[in-house]
Amino acid sequence: MAFDPTPAPRAAIETKNTSLLLSAAAGSGKTATLTQRIITSLTDKESPADISRMLIVTFTRAAAAELRERITNALSDALAVSPLDPHLNKQALLVGSADICTIDSFCLDVVKGNFQRLTLDDGTPLPPDFRIADTTEL
Repeated sequence: MAFDPTPAPRAAIETKNTSLLLSAAAGSGKTATLTQRIITSLTDKESPADISRMLIVTFTRAAAAELRERITNALSDALAVSPLDPHLNKQALLVGSADICTIDSFCLDVVKGNFQRLTLDDGTPLPPDFRIADTTEL
């Protein structure tokens, strides 16, 4: 079934040159809207975006995985139409390593990448082997 957005999602898809926050109820089409926005920007003929320069965050691992899968599938569909397009081929290769993740995993990556600059409340350096406490510990 094709995605046929209503006016608000359509505006989110078509808005260019700005960051965007999508917030809506479960089942309202956020993932479909975000996927279409990303694909629209990656396939823009005048100024195509590069997925390696995007940060795509969501709240759950399942949603992040679904976004990655939908973007991968949409890129495959675009490549079926234009198989020799070098930009689309590059995006298809990059989607596997693109920053499509949960908010907490993005923050963890930032902390891990900068642990040497961070200190604990008592001023001691953050140890390089720090980890996130599991549910039982919390």
